[in-house]
Amino acid sequence: MTFQESETVELKAIVVEDIKKEIIAFANCEGGKLYIGVQDDGTVTGLDDPDGASLQVSNMVRDAIKPDLTMFLHYETLTVDGKKIVAVDIQQGTERPYYIAKKGLRPEGVYVRQGYSSVPVTNTAIRHMIKETDGDHFEEMRSLEQNLTFERARKEFADRNIKFGQAQMKTLGIMTQDGVYTNLGLLLSDQCVHTVKAAVFEGMNQSQFKDRKEFTGSLFRQMDDVYDFIDFRNQTHSSYEKLRRIDRRDYPEVAVREALLNLLVHREYSFRASTFISIYTDRIEFTSIGGLVSGVTLKDVMMGISVCRNVKLANVFYRLELIEAYGTGIRKILDSYEGTGMTPQIETSDNAFKIILPNLNAKTEQKERDNRGSESRAAEDKVITLAKKQGAVTRKEVEILLGISQTTCGRLLKQMVGNGLIVQEGKGKTTHYCLPK
Repeated sequence: MTFQESETVELKAIVVEDIKKEIIAFANCEGGKLYIGVQDDGTVTGLDDPDGASLQVSNMVRDAIKPDLTMFLHYETLTVDGKKIVAVDIQQGTERPYYIAKKGLRPEGVYVRQGYSSVPVTNTAIRHMIKETDGDHFEEMRSLEQNLTFERARKEFADRNIKFGQAQMKTLGIMTQDGVYTNLGLLLSDQCVHTVKAAVFEGMNQSQFKDRKEFTGSLFRQMDDVYDFIDFRNQTHSSYEKLRRIDRRDYPEVAVREALLNLLVHREYSFRASTFISIYTDRIEFTSIGGLVSGVTLKDVMMGISVCRNVKLANVFYRLELIEAYGTGIRKILDSYEGTGMTPQIETSDNAFKIILPNLNAKTEQKERDNRGSESRAAEDKVITLAKKQGAVTRKEVEILLGISQTTCGRLLKQMVGNGLIVQEGKGKTTHYCLPK
């Protein structure tokens, strides 16, 4: 019997650590044979204790390789030229990619057979193997990142007196039965790579930023932080009906809550692009990556029909009582605007889903700004008229003329100087204001 290394044959004189790489490579490809007790050049040196060598390899596979590969290996002791060797037959595994447990699902831990060698793979190849094995459901696929922590998630579960141990993680789909974290686990972990970006604009377009922020961490943390960001800017305005005062926030809280949860639960996480929240003076736009699920129309959504893209993620939010039942969120948003004369809008494309919440107080705010503008212009006209008549005016004269406080007067005069309507001359007690020449 002659031995020669090939794409499906590997030779080792003794049991060494590198055997793990060879076994992983065969299991990730078309399978192969590993002969122990044979040198690289095919010389049979034999083993003093073939049973011990088989046990050593078996323990190594069980303890150092994930997922469990033991059922795909077959050991046999052969006698060649009067010497004992071990033949390990490795079949292609059904839960590829297999990897060294300590290295994780990264190139340095995953190997494939290339020619006569076992070599690390690329992240692209790892994703391809995961997709082939786990299917095309993002949240169920094994996460490339396995060093995950769940401090924020544990708090969320603890606040509702729900256990959050390994058994619950497996039931919810956060990890596989072999203890490997899924992409759902990644989303709920403190290391979540997906983010939400929020921006506040001056006016009704994106020409001028007022504030912007990117929210990171577990989806639970993003949920709370983003809501606080919006809630801080969700102002309350008062109006009166005869003697009764009516307070109304810019946006119904239930609408903000449901739009935010929709953004987190239904987005397409297989894309790494961030989701966006844009706050204008007259509206908030929640733009989620991923259009409608195939077969569902916008009319279906408006009727309350919902086909969930991330079923396991939605189930976690349902168990935590963050959402009620599929399809109720949009209905709640619409109902919260009933009787206001305004209607939320939904826009969709092949790759995006947008919910637009109108500002209930936008018209009132604009009217107030117009009134303030008219009052300001009237005050400026009076100051200009007096300056023309006298040649110049002092701050005290303007206070008396308009019946305003020293602070308000100072602000008005500074504004007029800045707009080029008047010119400041002198210093201290001699300060006065005249018209530009």
